Amino acid sequence: MREAWLAGLLMAAALSTPGMAWAEIGRIKTVVGSASVVRGKAVTPAAPGVLLQVSDVLQTGKDGRIGLTFIDNSRFSVGPNSRVALTQFEFDDTTHKGSSLTTIDRGSLGVVSGQIAKENKDAMRVRTPTSLLAARGTKFVVEVKQ
Repeated sequence: MREAWLAGLLMAAALSTPGMAWAEIGRIKTVVGSASVVRGKAVTPAAPGVLLQVSDVLQTGKDGRIGLTFIDNSRFSVGPNSRVALTQFEFDDTTHKGSSLTTIDRGSLGVVSGQIAKENKDAMRVRTPTSLLAARGTKFVVEVKQ
């Protein structure tokens, strides 16, 4: 009986978490210079091996760079003086279907698309302050100047 209660409690917690933000969507592979991950109100230094979640924000300083890999094998390179939000990410590793939305407020973002973009050409999107881009190719760079 206790196990059923605990399972129900865990299920309720998972369902009440918007976007199930606790699920891993990727991982930081490399960090150079000053860089951090903002999760809610917590700011932690970016470091290789840090697990990424939906709604995380990646920030780099003047000398900062972050390299990351997502569970669909997409790869991002966040350049200096950047602020990039992992706004949405859904991926089914069985069907290879999913979608992603990344928001870049400032700086630069290099992208090598993975399974999400290969399965559906409109499923991988990048939002800037002035536009919404759909990843139709395998490699691209976005730069937002302020």
